[in-house]
Amino acid sequence: MATVMTNLKISQDKVQLKMAEKCMNPYDLCSKAEISYASYRRIMTKGGCKIATLGKIANALDVNVTDILE
Repeated sequence: MATVMTNLKISQDKVQLKMAEKCMNPYDLCSKAEISYASYRRIMTKGGCKIATLGKIANALDVNVTDILE
């Protein structure tokens, strides 16, 4: 089964701002989104991820997916 990457880019700045608003650190986000810290770092560096992972991050931050896209 191939990994599906989207052309949707996550904005590192927007994610970090939302984490600050929620008083979360990256480990809190990873725990709540049920993703590994390594995945978080890769996503923040490259900006892309699976659609489901994008949804997990948005849900963990209590925002719409479009709120964290570039």
